Amino acid sequence: MARFGEDKMSGLQKSAILLIALGPEKSANLFKHLKEEEIEELTLEIANTRSITPQIKEGIIEEFYQLCLAQQYIAEGGIGYAKELLEKALGAEKAMSVIGKLTASLQVKPFEFVRKTDASQLLNFIQDEHPQTIALILSYLSPIQASMIISALPPERQADVAKRVAMMDRTSPDIIKEVEKILESKLANLVNQDYTIIGGVDAVVEILNAVDRGTEKHIMETLEIEEPELADEIRKKMFVFEDILLLDDRSIQRVLREVDNNDLAIALKGANENVQAAIFNNLSKRLAAMIREDMEYMGPVRMKDVEEAQQKIVNIIRKLEDSAEIVISRGGGDEIVV
Repeated sequence: MARFGEDKMSGLQKSAILLIALGPEKSANLFKHLKEEEIEELTLEIANTRSITPQIKEGIIEEFYQLCLAQQYIAEGGIGYAKELLEKALGAEKAMSVIGKLTASLQVKPFEFVRKTDASQLLNFIQDEHPQTIALILSYLSPIQASMIISALPPERQADVAKRVAMMDRTSPDIIKEVEKILESKLANLVNQDYTIIGGVDAVVEILNAVDRGTEKHIMETLEIEEPELADEIRKKMFVFEDILLLDDRSIQRVLREVDNNDLAIALKGANENVQAAIFNNLSKRLAAMIREDMEYMGPVRMKDVEEAQQKIVNIIRKLEDSAEIVISRGGGDEIVV
């Protein structure tokens, strides 16, 4: 491709030409995944692009395809796997060139191979490890994977591991390599990594947001005793069922439109008076009377069922917050609900 001159082009210029070649419909779909400033830069570059030869256009499309192929191979089996397949397809020199272009922007996290492992299987490998080792591994997993593992740990270890995740900052690559080697022979190959910022309060919040309510309550109650300041910092970033009081009436009404009436009745069986009042005040008189009647006639309800119903409502609230349909005021009112 060098003979066509695209080797002298910047990444921005190549991206603009690629979008021109893809056409407006496909380019518009790609813009949805970019930041505003990136869209502005690309739009300006596209506007300034006058003419391109068919050879340059084909070369850039081919380069883009090779990079996508390399990323796919890396995701499937790591850098070694990608290099092996690309060498067969493109030759050794071209394969190294493609891999080299990716390494500057592509960061393959340690324990990437663990992400493809079933959580229950992984639990068998790590449950007897030191809590710090478990915390290190959980910090690199998706919140869903980490929540499944921390929920399955003995109750007396859950809060300890959560605390270690929250307090984790920088970890030496030597330590990461050592921990990876414990799992390497059973799961996958080691991926080298430089010093990495992992863990922290945000990481443990994501994990706690994904675990079942019983596990979440146990961890938070333990942390409130052992590390009250940490517990307070975590709680400010979390949303639990009782925090529905942080929502304004319009937001509560928006949430209730998505909630099953039976789930609402069960959830309210275990709610305090303030939460019940906030919800009933945002229901029509007829629906409020019906929910109260359902609560009365259902009799005693297992705490597990109450927690599951409350978690369903919390998940709805988090989903609506993610889509910006509601805003949750966190941190003692520092955020304005509009």
